[in-house]
Amino acid sequence: MSDFRRLNENVLVSPQLALADIAAAAALGVTTIVNNRPDGEEPSAPQGDEIADAAAAAGLNYVAIPIGHSGFSEPQVMAMIAAMEQAEGPILAYCRSGTRSTLLWALASAKQGEDPEAIARTAAQAGYDVSPIRAMIDMLSQR
Repeated sequence: MSDFRRLNENVLVSPQLALADIAAAAALGVTTIVNNRPDGEEPSAPQGDEIADAAAAAGLNYVAIPIGHSGFSEPQVMAMIAAMEQAEGPILAYCRSGTRSTLLWALASAKQGEDPEAIARTAAQAGYDVSPIRAMIDMLSQR
């Protein structure tokens, strides 16, 4: 069952996708799937290549920006910005619970100049807490 949560008009986040979720995402107008989950993190879940194949079959683009236990890096933030800017419509980012995807969106949004308070409110409305990375959001928004 799909649990897509809208952050803004162009970004949705979700816990781990099932292959059937790809068609549901396409039906909502999603044009790009962003995978923030490293392969092998949960062996019983569909792995990146399976999601990529399902996305391609549905006419969607696929981008892998895995976020492991080491946390977030500038290349990951820049890759998320590129994914958001290059998408020809809404993107759907996913990880195990949607938290890493939301946090990466928050960092990318801050780097693009979005207001940290607005980022935090938007994430909270979708059920996610950005307080663990709030200092990073504040720092990136000031660049």
